[in-house]
Amino acid sequence: MQGLMMDFPLTLQHAFNRAIRLYPRKEIVTQTDGEPHRYTYSTWGKRVYQLANALKQAGVQEGDRVATFGWNTYRHFELYYAIPCMGAVLHTLNIRLFSEQLAYIVNEAEDTIIFVDADLVPFLEQLAPQFPTVKLYVIMGEAPYATGALQPSVDYETFIADQPESYDWPTLDENAAAAMCYTSGTTGNPKGVVYSHRSAFLHAMASGLANGPALGEQDVILPIVPMFHANAWGFVHAAALFGSKVVFPGRFMDPMRIGRLMESERVTFAAGVPTIWIGLLNLLSKEHFDFSALRSIVCGGSAVPQALIEGLQQHGITIIQAWGMTETSPLASISQLRSHHLDQSQEEQFRIRARQGTVVPGVEFRVVNIETGQEVPWDDESYGELQVRGPWVARAYYKDSESAAKFADGWLRTGDVAVVDHDGIIQLVDRTKDLVKSGGEWISSVELENLLMGHPKVLEACVIGIPHPKWSERPLACVVPKPEYVDQVTKEDILDYLRPRVAKWWLPDDVVFIDAVPKTSVGKFDKKVLRSQYGMYSLPS
Repeated sequence: MQGLMMDFPLTLQHAFNRAIRLYPRKEIVTQTDGEPHRYTYSTWGKRVYQLANALKQAGVQEGDRVATFGWNTYRHFELYYAIPCMGAVLHTLNIRLFSEQLAYIVNEAEDTIIFVDADLVPFLEQLAPQFPTVKLYVIMGEAPYATGALQPSVDYETFIADQPESYDWPTLDENAAAAMCYTSGTTGNPKGVVYSHRSAFLHAMASGLANGPALGEQDVILPIVPMFHANAWGFVHAAALFGSKVVFPGRFMDPMRIGRLMESERVTFAAGVPTIWIGLLNLLSKEHFDFSALRSIVCGGSAVPQALIEGLQQHGITIIQAWGMTETSPLASISQLRSHHLDQSQEEQFRIRARQGTVVPGVEFRVVNIETGQEVPWDDESYGELQVRGPWVARAYYKDSESAAKFADGWLRTGDVAVVDHDGIIQLVDRTKDLVKSGGEWISSVELENLLMGHPKVLEACVIGIPHPKWSERPLACVVPKPEYVDQVTKEDILDYLRPRVAKWWLPDDVVFIDAVPKTSVGKFDKKVLRSQYGMYSLPS
């Protein structure tokens, strides 16, 4: 016997329709060089319709890939809906990838049109001859120079001008592709993840759950997480679905501009990687902002140091750790205190908040022993690879016949090493490739980094494994002092700080001071760069 419920397709058309019909007065704000650009969902909706008509006139058909190469702006927000709602596929290009990786991605996806922000035109010009499938470039904003190799090209406003302000959306299969994004390619070529309308819809719904980000109509959302990667963590979908005001930072990502924007727009919810919030915390020691409207920040992309959680809390700011991947859309778990944690000490609560937390409803997980393949006990000590599955988790990569090992038995093998406590709360201890194996025992580079960043004179820290003739590998700590403490913190200061906090054999064999930790294209610590720099480093005996 089957249920007798309507077969209602879960598509992004529903989110778009809700935004323009129920919340036409809500604002969409974009930071610019001058006064912020402002308009309402009502105006946004008309422009989305115009854009869809222009795409259709340009020959875009259902299933075609249409790419974007831009910052977090209102035009990008228009593209986020016009392209998938008309049945094409939004392909967000990571503006910080190496040129060879970008060329590979555009050609594998067979993008037909690329929308590019004006200030990014020079970079794309260098690669345009390598894009045989691209038939048109649409320039967003005023380019102060000729578009050169980007031919044929057209200005965005000219492209949509005089188009009708209505469009009959086609009936779409909820499992049809809505968007695609490639992984950041830390090893080998980037891999394409194709999101369906259904997965994007359900992922956005999860952002409204009370035990999730809990987004709603009264929120003012600031997605600092880039729109060019992993759906801006789904918050631009959630904003339209729930009718939230949304604020875009544009290309202005420095802590001062972010702080002023949060203050002036009365932001209630923000999202970004730890490096953004480390910079803001450092600024808060010198500057004052009115963040009284802010209820929470969701932080992901890499582990959130406990020192960052504690530091922001001293300024009345609640930062919530979330975990996910490009392959998980990406929200998979979120770290929030449970009812029985509320009676515990503040120190213990901070420790719990520094974990990756509980999987959100809709996602299932298991942690599997790396060597035996058996699920590990929930004892908060047994290491294993975290594996997940759910309706917004990828089951394969685009055009990749070799990805079967990554998606084993219906589970996504994340490559993250985790432990689980008795309540099923997850803590990542490392990536499988980043664990330091010393004398047959594992050392968590992530745990060491979190402790190092608790030192009052340390801004950032990264730990890598260095070959050792006796122990196979030993940890090397690469430390960035806070600007005011450059040349005022020593190796012994660092090691003395760690000694009472870790086992003796976990102590790094050496500490090197660097100007900045290298970052990947999405703001994560790039350990492969440090490994290449220090791979032949001679550790003290």
